[in-house]
Amino acid sequence: MNFNRKKIVVVGLGKSGIATARYLCKQGASVVVSDQKAADQLVKECEALKGCDVQFSLGKNDPALFLGVDLIALSPGVPTTIPGLKEARAVGTDVVGDMEIASWKMDKPIVAITGTNGKTTTTSLTGHLLKHAGIKAVVGGNIGEPILDLMEEIEESDVVVLEMSSFQIETSPSLKPKIAAILNITPDHLDRHSSFEEYISCKAKLFERVIDGGSGIYNAGDDRVAQSILASKCNLFPFDAAGQLFSKENLKEGRAWFDGSNLCVWPYGGRVEKYALEGVPLKGVHNRENMLTALSICEILGAEPALLLEGLKSFKGLPHRMEYVNEINGISFFNDSKGTNVGATQRALEQFAEPVVLIAGGLAKGADLSSLKGMISERVKALVLIGESQDEMASLFEGCASIKKATSMEDAVSKAYASAEPGDVILLSPACASFDMFKNYAHRGEMFINSVDNISNEVRGSKG
Repeated sequence: MNFNRKKIVVVGLGKSGIATARYLCKQGASVVVSDQKAADQLVKECEALKGCDVQFSLGKNDPALFLGVDLIALSPGVPTTIPGLKEARAVGTDVVGDMEIASWKMDKPIVAITGTNGKTTTTSLTGHLLKHAGIKAVVGGNIGEPILDLMEEIEESDVVVLEMSSFQIETSPSLKPKIAAILNITPDHLDRHSSFEEYISCKAKLFERVIDGGSGIYNAGDDRVAQSILASKCNLFPFDAAGQLFSKENLKEGRAWFDGSNLCVWPYGGRVEKYALEGVPLKGVHNRENMLTALSICEILGAEPALLLEGLKSFKGLPHRMEYVNEINGISFFNDSKGTNVGATQRALEQFAEPVVLIAGGLAKGADLSSLKGMISERVKALVLIGESQDEMASLFEGCASIKKATSMEDAVSKAYASAEPGDVILLSPACASFDMFKNYAHRGEMFINSVDNISNEVRGSKG
């Protein structure tokens, strides 16, 4: 689309909305930015568009704005069902996201990565490995900088690696990846999607959009993922991170697996490459999923295996994702604030043989928290609950572990420390979103780290 003089409404003044409005203005479009928040709540956001010829409609998303325009650009956090959009679609107005707009202007190979958990780590790792192998990769999407702020960099790149949420998939129908990957699917965002089945279907659409001859990398150990992509026409590339699904008899090109010691990748038309895990910082089954996906992507794109192994060893992981924080009097603290859904917390608990004191709670987003019962009974000695869902969780998990409620993160860490003994683990993995008490999951994780530091300082002071 030629955006010059087109009338476009950008809905949502978050990071991607700001980038979209800025990009469209540079393309000569007539842009109106709409947000349901009032102007006094969006001072910094409006300031970010200073110098851009945009109009603001703040305080509500007025359906009248969507009439008679050429395009409506939704930010990922804005539901596709807000009033006025149905009527706009009915008269032929496109309602799309920033990735869709970017896809109209990109001519580079695209790697699109999705999944409920692990997609940020996998996307970051893929970009890291490609760059280490000498392949110019731009990393964007649901991670870091919005894609429309990276368009000039993309022109100089060899490949574009995108993390894609379900929201971005549903508003990017024209995006055609060369390689798509689905890591796993567990219940999440059920406050946004009408059902879990719709959420699964949305993720699977990514495989339907792969270009002719392209590849779809998927977790063969996740039944929901494996069933959802059966009808896909792309080259299916399964991986097995647990090392239990593939036997010597059914090993063949176009798959990846863990053999008990090594990560093994057999790309189409290539040979099996083995990556020893000695000296690789990422640990656990969930990280083997991430690494097998990233290695498969990189090998399909022609990266040199020896350089990929070097890259694996130099990748340190991301903050707030099973991040080791400290050890105090024999008690280890781990920050998994990015564990915003049940599946993520289950995966976090699976990593520990030690007794766990779990800090959990927040906004449940319509999830069935009861599915954590078995894991909490088996792995958790004490449960410290925070946020809006604490009463619901206390009722659900009564009898599974000792339970305490906390009014703040500092209070939660203090109560967790009082419940722990040397050799225990204190784990923040909330299974819920953060917005009831914190700005975001990063803010929640930072408050956890600060609270742990306060205890460490107190302990050092008492030993004086």
